[in-house]
This record gives sequence, structure tokens and C-alpha cells, in this order.
Amino acid sequence: MKTELPFESLKSYLESPLSCKADQITVSQISGGYSNLTFLVQAPDRRLILRRPPFGEKIAKAHDMGREFRILESLQKAGYSKSPKPFLYCETESVFGAPFFLMECVDGFILRNKVPEGMEISSNDFLQLSRNTLDCLIELHGLELQDSGLIQLGKPEGYTQRQVEGWSERYFKAKTHELPELEQTAGWLKNHIPSSESIAFIHNDFKYDNLVLDPESKTAIKAVLDWEMATVGNPLMDLGTTLAYWAQADDPQTLKMFNLSHLPGNFTRKQVIDYYSEKTGRPMDHMIFYYAFGLFKVAVIAQQIFKRFSLGFANDPRFAALIQVVEAAGKMAQHSISTQKI
Repeated sequence: MKTELPFESLKSYLESPLSCKADQITVSQISGGYSNLTFLVQAPDRRLILRRPPFGEKIAKAHDMGREFRILESLQKAGYSKSPKPFLYCETESVFGAPFFLMECVDGFILRNKVPEGMEISSNDFLQLSRNTLDCLIELHGLELQDSGLIQLGKPEGYTQRQVEGWSERYFKAKTHELPELEQTAGWLKNHIPSSESIAFIHNDFKYDNLVLDPESKTAIKAVLDWEMATVGNPLMDLGTTLAYWAQADDPQTLKMFNLSHLPGNFTRKQVIDYYSEKTGRPMDHMIFYYAFGLFKVAVIAQQIFKRFSLGFANDPRFAALIQVVEAAGKMAQHSISTQKI
């Protein structure tokens, strides 16, 4: 399904906020992500990033541009140094086909499914990046919630149960194949929800390919991206999602496509848990639950994107392989539950 975006309308709209003429503005799409569409907007005196929802079916609150913009505003107020500065939000769909927002463009590089061409990242670099990544997540989980307004962006009471129920519902709505491991995992999660939970501001998609790294040091994190699922809730649910993406060398190849954590030097998942526990002092008794939930959520996200692809709302060839991710994540979750190992 081919959909044309109204670039001229967007440029005309941006004349005033960017203090220049429409013909001085260029807009180009940035590839790499699997969800929201991202564009580089260049004006004579600045570069900005534009984010808008993908085409096709609207998925709950996952693509609420206004909410993501408010999150960035609140993170600035809370003093989180790793969030891009928000610039402008537009809810008028006719301007660019959907609500969108602009934020600062942070220069750097992103580790996706391979090391950037011409760059070498050693095992020692990955060891330091593992530490820096977790320090960045821990800093987020320690932010002040009340004065910053972050507390208003979520409903922490009963968060874990709502997440289990919500992601289970999303899976069955997006289901295209019979994958018993996913349904078994959904049932197990509902029956093993921990009785208590901490409260923190959480990212919900924290992994290497959402980090902007400094080209000079290679391990310094300049910014964290993709705040669309951020909220106030149980920080161990956030860690569980990070663990689900944190592939190891002995994991199925399909699950290594999202994170370079499987390369030599990186922490193992056990080291991730130990490091987080040591730094935060939080009890880690239910990490099998949180890891299994993370894998289930990753599977559902892949399933939703695969369904959009199968219905013709997205034509990125990478999306065709996502059903394999769904199956592999379900099997990993069941293996972890049955062996009680992460």
C-alpha cells in the first residue's frame, strides 16, 4: 500500500516556527525503526527530528504523539540529561497526515543490527557500554516524579497486572498464526503476577538501538530515543523488557536482530540483573516473571507489526520475518519458565 505524505503542506506549516521560507526547508525520512516514522527536518539554522505514527491500524496508545511530546517536556523538568529537547507539537492531521512533533536532533550514531561501517567496537568498549546503558536506565528509574509532573503520565497502582492483561489482549487481536508457546506464556503470566511492585518512571523499550552514542568515545550515551511507551510503573517490568532484547551469543539468531548485546564483551543477562540489583538494592526474586513478560511483549510488538505488513499497511521487507521473532520469543519464554533460568 503506497501512501504519499504532504511534504509541501508540512514545509508551509513550519515556515513560522522555523523562521524561514518553505523552500529553505528539507525533509528526509530516516530508516531503521520498526514503529513510528522518523524524519530529519533541516532549516538554515537548525536540524530537528520529526516523529509521526506509522500508516495503517492505530494501536491503542502506542502512537500518541502528544503524549510523547509531554513526556519529553516532563523529562526536561525532571532534569534527565539523556532526553532530546522537545520543540513543537502539531495535532492537526491535515498538515502531515497525522499528529506529529519535532524535537532536537542529537548528533551521534546508533547501534542497530551491526556495527556501523568503518567503526571498530572492542570487547572492552562493549563492557563499558553495558555499564553505561544500565546506569542510564537506573538514573531514569530514580527520577523525581511529583514536581516534574512525570507522575501524571501513568497510573502506577496495579501496573503489572494491567500490562499482562493488556499485552495478552493485544496479542489475540493481532494473532495471525497458531503459536501455542505464546498462549501458554500469557496464561502463566496471569497466574504468577508478583504481589508487590515498586514505582518509577520507565521507558519500556530500553535497548541499544534506542541510544544515541558519541562517535568519539563510542560508549558515552548522548540521548535516549523512542519515548512512546514510557510511563510510571514497575521498574522491574522495564528491566524485563531490556533483558528480553538483551540477546546472548547462544540465543537463536532471530532474536539477535534487535541488539548487539550478543557480541563479545557485553554483560550476560545474569550480569545485567546482578549489576542492576547492586546499584538499586531492589529485590530481584521474580525476575523469571519479568523476563518472560519482556519476551512476551517483544513477541506481541513484532506480531502487531507483522499483521500491519500482512494487511498491506507497511511494505518494509524486514517485516515479513517478524513472525519468526514472535515464535522464537514465545519459545524462549517457555524455556525460561520451565527451567527457571534467564
